Amino acid sequence: MATPIDIKPATDRELVLGRIIDAPRKNVFRAWTDAEILKKWFVPAPWTIGKAEIDVRPGGGSLIVMKDPEGNEYPNAGVYLDVVENEKIVFTDAFTSAWQPSEKPFFTGIITFEDAGDGKTRYVARALHWTKEDLEAHEKMGFHEGWGQCADQLEAVAAKL
Repeated sequence: MATPIDIKPATDRELVLGRIIDAPRKNVFRAWTDAEILKKWFVPAPWTIGKAEIDVRPGGGSLIVMKDPEGNEYPNAGVYLDVVENEKIVFTDAFTSAWQPSEKPFFTGIITFEDAGDGKTRYVARALHWTKEDLEAHEKMGFHEGWGQCADQLEAVAAKL
């Protein structure tokens, strides 16, 4: 189980989750950037990923379709804003592919990966919201619990790469 790190949000529209993941950061980064690996951990079980199309580069698009246990699908389109191999991924739902504005932007994600020694990774996930209402909605959806469970699943997958 990934070890929690206490990190405070930088603004009143940011949710943040920090963990020490027992896997090398190149593996953790790979789990974020390989669609087949991403499908194994990206949503809290028993949810699944029905489809993952990712072009992990600045300006590259992503389409991740989440499925609930009843089989309902929830497509999430976005664009990568910044990618630094083994260090950082920044993405947003403010745009869909080819810089088309989305109907309702919700957040921008900033994921950082740092070497924590002994083959471990300091993993920080920040969700920056357009409004306080969006932040509150994300909290009510279970941001900390869901993203925390996904971090544990990420650790299990990345440890085996």
